[in-house]
Amino acid sequence: MHQILSKIESPADLSNLSNEQLEQLSAEIRDVLCSLVATRTAHFASNLGVVELSIALHRTFDFSRDRLIWDTGHQIYPHKLLTGRYDEFGTIRTTGGLMGYPNPAESDYDLFVTGHAGSSVSTMLGLRSGDDLQGEKDRHAVAVIGDGAFPSGIVFEALNNAGGMNANLLVVLNDNKMSICPRVGGVADYFDRLRMNPFYTGVKSEVLKILNHVPLLGDPTERLLAQCKEAVKAGLHGGMLFEELGFSYIGPIDGHNIGLLRKYMEMVKTLPGPVLLHVVTEKGHGYQPAAADPVFFHTPPAFIDDNGKAVPKKSGGPKAYTNYARDAIAEQMRKCDKVTVMTAAMCQGTKMEPVRDEFPHRFFDTGICESHAVAFAAGQAKTGLRPIVNIYSTFLQRSFDQIFQEVALQDLPVVFTMDRAGLTAADGPTHHGSYDIGYMRLFPNMIVMAPGDAEEVGEMLNFALLQDHPSAIRYPKANAETVERDRTPMELGKAEVLSTGADGTVICYGAQLADAQRGVETLKSEGLDVGLINARFCKPIDRETIVGAVKTSPFVVTVEEGALMTGFGSAVLEACTDEGVDASRVKRLGIPDTFIDHGEREERLAEIGLTAEGIAQTCREMAAKTSALHGDDSISAGL
Repeated sequence: MHQILSKIESPADLSNLSNEQLEQLSAEIRDVLCSLVATRTAHFASNLGVVELSIALHRTFDFSRDRLIWDTGHQIYPHKLLTGRYDEFGTIRTTGGLMGYPNPAESDYDLFVTGHAGSSVSTMLGLRSGDDLQGEKDRHAVAVIGDGAFPSGIVFEALNNAGGMNANLLVVLNDNKMSICPRVGGVADYFDRLRMNPFYTGVKSEVLKILNHVPLLGDPTERLLAQCKEAVKAGLHGGMLFEELGFSYIGPIDGHNIGLLRKYMEMVKTLPGPVLLHVVTEKGHGYQPAAADPVFFHTPPAFIDDNGKAVPKKSGGPKAYTNYARDAIAEQMRKCDKVTVMTAAMCQGTKMEPVRDEFPHRFFDTGICESHAVAFAAGQAKTGLRPIVNIYSTFLQRSFDQIFQEVALQDLPVVFTMDRAGLTAADGPTHHGSYDIGYMRLFPNMIVMAPGDAEEVGEMLNFALLQDHPSAIRYPKANAETVERDRTPMELGKAEVLSTGADGTVICYGAQLADAQRGVETLKSEGLDVGLINARFCKPIDRETIVGAVKTSPFVVTVEEGALMTGFGSAVLEACTDEGVDASRVKRLGIPDTFIDHGEREERLAEIGLTAEGIAQTCREMAAKTSALHGDDSISAGL
């Protein structure tokens, strides 16, 4: 029983709790977090690290009126527990349950759905500006952003704007020395210097000025000693970057000391203009295995605790597409020393640690800076290297303009391997890779592919690296199956015909090929003869094979795990229109024009017909429709 937490119905219930009771509350929150990961995969270490910070924020501010945004969003669990969602917390990341990220549909305390990094300062500055313009200057504006997200270019755009506006804005820098993997780059080094510099002597006038504005909280002597030490340390050495941008820099301070956090937050509430409060936390704090290995425990598989040792619950199944892509990249790098690879702080998510370790000079982690990663790859390609940009589909869209100008417009042979293309299950709409087919296939020079099964991942990467043009390969967050067949060699813009059918044709683009084959086999057992084509390429599309199938088949069903709007099926319709072929008997299966909620991947795929049975049922309906048009009642009567 969580004696205090179970009674927290809103942050207002924190107001009468002492620091000792708040410490007990933090322990109860950690117990809830540990209980959760015993049942399912969830973001863990990052949430353990912000328990005290969350309590102090809600104890200091009134976010029923003040403004709060958690950048990136995966560290939102303590916030949810403090804002009236304790009773529902066990449903988090399940179908119909709480989202694993902020969600305004759940609570007024969640202002934005956030799952991508770096935008919190910009959106909070917009809220600040909007409140000011509408006469609500008394509302405090707080953005919490981690040091992993901080190097994102948009953060510095926002800092520049906020400093210029001299806006009353608090940016809390949650510095845990980590992204998902250890943070990288010059900004990380700068934060390290802020944390580690032991020089304490001397007093800077700005710091004295700040101290003079500290409200009376507790013993004045203790306040002076405790705060002066921290503030002087920061004021003398650190924060010059921020101060030059117009921010008052305060810190670094201990992010696990609730009393100290409250004191500093009360102080910065009174300061005019933009303020950056540097808070040092430990990712995984309070659970030793997570603190010792925050990379693994960022989103660990469900595990049980055995006397302080985390024992993962049994998992199995075929290798994931991510593993096949990782192995294929490593193989190509062994074959050719001109092949490089870059990721945007997702080394762990894309399972690239072995590649990083084997090729330390040809592996580049740019931090959470996708736009930079793409432009960086373009530069390498210009010199004759063959860079592979290995980024999640949903994050790659942040670099849309660099894909256009720096890569496609220059016709440079950069290869994009897009992980998590499709539905990502429990992470929900911020992480679903729904749109890459559309935003890749519209660029001239770009080759756009999707493997139909595990074996095609390596074949496509090898093929892509032989091209003199940019290319993109998408694959889902799923276990990879192998579709048994007589394989045809990979050829630019050529689809693979697995079978032909007198009653209709399924054309599959991507990893639903195994399901499509099972669906076709089911239909065959029912007496419906449906063929199957593995499209392989969305661009250039195989007009001869695919438009030919539309022209000759009673019906065609296209299958893709991507947005229908601008997707593969749309490419088929465009090709038919260009060729003057009637496409009225084409049915498209894919992600509809709506945001798909979080939930089990198989459940979500079933809802939009992207399973073997869903594909088969669509074929039955199309067969019934076409047979009815031709006066054949035998098929329609069977439905």
